[in-house]
Amino acid sequence: MPAKDIYHEQVKSALVNDGWVVTHDPYTIAFGQRNIFVDFGAERMLAAEKGNQKIAVEIKSFQGASDIRDLEQAIGQYVFYRSLLNRFEVERKLYLAVPYAVLIGILEEAIARPVLEDEQVAIIAFDAEKERIIQWSR
Repeated sequence: MPAKDIYHEQVKSALVNDGWVVTHDPYTIAFGQRNIFVDFGAERMLAAEKGNQKIAVEIKSFQGASDIRDLEQAIGQYVFYRSLLNRFEVERKLYLAVPYAVLIGILEEAIARPVLEDEQVAIIAFDAEKERIIQWSR
């Protein structure tokens, strides 16, 4: 199992504070003889006629030496996980969780916007210090 992101516990708390129940830590996708580990699986009960809303959350801290390299890795991993989820659990939506500073920084730059739009990346921006979700996108 891979190491947890530095914001793992803060994002977990932020999800709970936002009304989610963390059901998987990590969320495992079994594919053939391989297991892929997304940071979290969570559910939230909606209005009775809508049933349960299910999500998977992959956390990226963007703490590397290069924002561009972090962006490449985050989007590549997101697309990979989403493709597998679409085959095994279509009702679970994948989100990329990033610190709010990353959302208003590199993810708002001209180099990132077209890729995020083309790949329809769903984003959760969080405040690690306050352990809360600041913004949901898509």
